[in-house]
Amino acid sequence: MKSTYFLHGLESSGNGTKGQFFRQNFPSIQRPDFSGSLAERLKQLKDLCENDYNLRFIGSSFGGLMATCFAVQFPERVNKLILLAPALNYGDFSPPTMQLDIQTLLIIGKNDDVTPIEPVIPLAEKTFTNLTTIIKDDDHMLHRTFKALDWQKLLML
Repeated sequence: MKSTYFLHGLESSGNGTKGQFFRQNFPSIQRPDFSGSLAERLKQLKDLCENDYNLRFIGSSFGGLMATCFAVQFPERVNKLILLAPALNYGDFSPPTMQLDIQTLLIIGKNDDVTPIEPVIPLAEKTFTNLTTIIKDDDHMLHRTFKALDWQKLLML
């Protein structure tokens, strides 16, 4: 079964600005709410998509970290990642010993002061072999960029 999940940021929810965008434009995308530590959130995600394969995650900030950590744990279950300013610089994240061959798109703002390009992009490059990185003239929330992205194309496989 193929499922797409939007994973929100640390202080957001599935009904935040990006979640509402997906609800209105792509209602099949699941937008669960997560709480607690990274480990608690990953457990919630694992339980939520327990029987799903060919998973696609759109992860925003902390949700990008969650998507990446899930992919590291279960690479055979993840088909595609879209990481929006992923918080790979958070806590003690370190790339896996073997890079993951998962189609991954990383979109980050060059004015991002929460998940700065350095060290996020090098961590992503060490994590994924099939990585496309797009640097936008934008901030951490990708205010100018997010809605202008070609989501129809990005979500096609």
